[in-house]
Amino acid sequence: MKIAFFSTQPYDIQFFESANQAFGHELVFFTQALEPATTSLAAGTQAVCLFVNDQASESAIEALEKLGVKTIALRCAGFNNISLDAAKKAGIRVCRVGAYSPEAVAEHATALLLTLTRKTHKAYNRVREHNFALSGLLGFNLHGKKVGVIGTGNIGQAFCKIMLGFGCEVTAFDLIANKEMEALGVSYAPLIEVLDADIISLHCPLNEQTKHIINPETLGYCKKGVTLINTGRGGLLDTKAVIDALKNGTIGALGLDVYEQEEKLFFKDLSSTIIQDDTIQRLMSFSNVLLTGHQGFFTTEAMEKIAYTTLQNISNLEKKLPLATGNSIV
Repeated sequence: MKIAFFSTQPYDIQFFESANQAFGHELVFFTQALEPATTSLAAGTQAVCLFVNDQASESAIEALEKLGVKTIALRCAGFNNISLDAAKKAGIRVCRVGAYSPEAVAEHATALLLTLTRKTHKAYNRVREHNFALSGLLGFNLHGKKVGVIGTGNIGQAFCKIMLGFGCEVTAFDLIANKEMEALGVSYAPLIEVLDADIISLHCPLNEQTKHIINPETLGYCKKGVTLINTGRGGLLDTKAVIDALKNGTIGALGLDVYEQEEKLFFKDLSSTIIQDDTIQRLMSFSNVLLTGHQGFFTTEAMEKIAYTTLQNISNLEKKLPLATGNSIV
């Protein structure tokens, strides 16, 4: 099958060409993101492969249908950037990588958390300038802290296990309590109770129910000086409300690997340009904010699994075989 890849980076080509040795598909790669204006690039292909910031809107899907595209394969777990109703109407199958390496994202969330709590990013810069003073680097132990986890899918579960390993008290919010997590010591509670934690980490999908789950109202239930980590989707946060909470001290530290308007910024080298997004500039001006460019998934193990599973999904759909649990959407 001929597959058009959008939003391609050099590492995508490396891992997908390697994985494709087991499948023999014809792969074509485009750096452009999918949007209505770029759908023509998929002419002559039967499938398109998309990433987190590609926009498969209703109009884009209608254009893909006219080109004869039969499959939209997401090389990620989230699918908030696709009009599923339009895909169903067009008869286009949509698949994703339901689980690649949940530990990769969970470990990155932990890295953000540890960096913020122990200020290692600041210490690194100081020592490089031969400044070995400890003033301003006082941190706090994770051991014994109350950690609130919102969403206990594969990534949330991995994060819970890491926090339990640090000796934290872990409380979680999800629609259904996970019995395995409860057996390990995680307690489930309503959202307003989970928000009353020293540390909050977001691991839920982005949908109509979770959009801006962190907002002025929910921030009102948080402890003063809470540490907030988001490695899920940028839209889980009301960014303006978060900035206000940073200014008034409700949020004591903020670790982000995602951003609500990231599609114009992330995965690009903008070091020689002036960023016009005032909101992200404001976020980066806070000394207690740590921002990374959506790299939580970016490990060798995760990339190998993403590439193989994506191509396996496409092959199975081509052969009318069932997909692995959690990989089929439409």
